[in-house]
Amino acid sequence: MTETSQPRPLRVLAAMSGGVDSAVAAARAAEAGHDVTGVHLALSANPQSFRTGARGCCTIEDSRDARRAADVIGIPFYVWDLADRFREDVVEDFIAEYEAGRTPNPCLRCNEKIKFAALLDKALALGFDAVCTGHYAKVIVREDGTRELHRASDMAKDQSYVLGVLDDKQLAHALFPLGDTVTTKDEIRAEAERRGLAVAKKPDSHDICFIADGDTQGFLAGRLGKAEGDIVDESGNVLGTHEGAYGFTIGQRKGLRIGTPAADGKPRYVLDISPVNNTVTVGPVAALDVSALTAIKPRWCGAAPTGPGTYTAQLRAHGGETEVTAELVDGSLEVTFTEPVRGVAPGQAIVLYDDTRVVGSATIAATVRAATAAV
Repeated sequence: MTETSQPRPLRVLAAMSGGVDSAVAAARAAEAGHDVTGVHLALSANPQSFRTGARGCCTIEDSRDARRAADVIGIPFYVWDLADRFREDVVEDFIAEYEAGRTPNPCLRCNEKIKFAALLDKALALGFDAVCTGHYAKVIVREDGTRELHRASDMAKDQSYVLGVLDDKQLAHALFPLGDTVTTKDEIRAEAERRGLAVAKKPDSHDICFIADGDTQGFLAGRLGKAEGDIVDESGNVLGTHEGAYGFTIGQRKGLRIGTPAADGKPRYVLDISPVNNTVTVGPVAALDVSALTAIKPRWCGAAPTGPGTYTAQLRAHGGETEVTAELVDGSLEVTFTEPVRGVAPGQAIVLYDDTRVVGSATIAATVRAATAAV
């Protein structure tokens, strides 16, 4: 049984970002007979009056778009101020992770800490049964009443990766009305237009919602300041300088500003970021290959697996799958790749799948290079 065949109508709090997906999700929940209330989360203390291009979210314009959509659907609507919680749990965490030389994913943190923690806690306290969002993923209810998180029917739009932080208690109160949709985004927009929703033609938001202009390096520089250091090769030879190690990510090729070309004439990539001595290490692309990793802070979408197992893993929100063996050892997840993968960065999330079912996720803490493992 899927989430769309609930045994009784639910009191549903629909998180409405002001975009087309969340508006259609709220409309579908209401059409299914649920008692729906819309809520827009004010996540910025100083929201911009208008978005910049198609970037960003949570602006004044977005809250107005969400309110208009709720009016058309015919549901009550509120704006909840979660700016302080968002700043502490998502923005400050994002800055601290980059400062520590890691590459975080703020969307996962927002789903974990805001939409399915702060928002869900408040919803349950007010008597709601579930929180509804416009994510493309599915919750499947088994005959014994347990719930599983699965990939969306349309893999091209699947967003289960950023929901891999949800535990079974949170899944028990989650609705994703778009998860069974096997349509193009144009068809979702056409549905919104048929429903009279003005957001039908609104551009999608991109990049990081609290960095509206998309300049992550500029955002970090404004908060962490310049911190000049060296760019070195694998032998420690200084090749250039940088203005902040936080401005680099593992696997980065462009923007290195290295004056000396490599001996083999081939491009170099960021291999390591060390906040301790403020250095960025670069090298050949082959050195990016990773054969294994250790991940911490695992979160399971159900019971934790016992013993070693074979899964597929996803390492980026828009990345593909790769086969792995994984085992929980002393609270950490030890993962070995069947074939080496490239450009894995500490701070990223690894999400494990059993076919389409999301097993759980963890935060990458350390990697083993394939070249090192082969020595």
